[in-house]
Amino acid sequence: MRTASIDWDELLGRLQAVLRIRTTPIGMKLFETREDMEAVPRVRRPKDIHTTDQIVGMACRLNWTVGVTMDDLVGAQCGAVIGLHPQDDKWLSGDRMAGVWFETLEDASAHQHAMEFVDYGTYEAMVVSPLGAKRLNPPDVCLIYATPAQMIILINGLQWRGYKKMEWGCVGESACADSWGRALRTGEPSVSIPCFAERRYGGVMEDELLIALTPEDLVVAVEGMEALSRNGLRYPIPPYGIQTDARAGLGASYD
Repeated sequence: MRTASIDWDELLGRLQAVLRIRTTPIGMKLFETREDMEAVPRVRRPKDIHTTDQIVGMACRLNWTVGVTMDDLVGAQCGAVIGLHPQDDKWLSGDRMAGVWFETLEDASAHQHAMEFVDYGTYEAMVVSPLGAKRLNPPDVCLIYATPAQMIILINGLQWRGYKKMEWGCVGESACADSWGRALRTGEPSVSIPCFAERRYGGVMEDELLIALTPEDLVVAVEGMEALSRNGLRYPIPPYGIQTDARAGLGASYD
């Protein structure tokens, strides 16, 4: 209900004020037809074949709006996570990953079955775009890369009001299933440790984690981080010193 009224410029300014992130926050949106995807203002279409990690990287590292169909993606693994390729028996077998990422075919198949993804059959295309460009109107999910210290503050912001424990899994390689795959499927905030492919092909830096969350949850997180900041709990987190008397520091928050 709050998504239609989001002032993206204002929200992103507040996000930057509390978190000082260095990578452009982006949105991801699925489209039922290629034509709907191509109608997005100033959308770029790839001239080469890419991984989905590269497409996401083009948005958050280069500030591009990029749209793809399965024809633009390098293989079934990339398309299946976002519902553009069937999660059929061949894909679930994991045959392409056996002996590469996993010792046996059984291990590889267990990995495929553990992944979270958008069911195949509804969507033909996907677009990623900087949130500040306001071209997705609104996105299905927002993607934010952050350091571990930034990420825990963001999670604390989500938990400020209406607390609940947040739990995620890790499938290992194909960790995009842990982030945008899970968030697109469930609508829940989803944190991942980006995998080898995301770092090799998507430009993800060594110290970055990724969270995928709905626009509504991004608003909640920013409001929560602002409340925490007023309590003196903010990023960057200054080290207090491992040999100092902790009572003075804790007293500022709890006494």
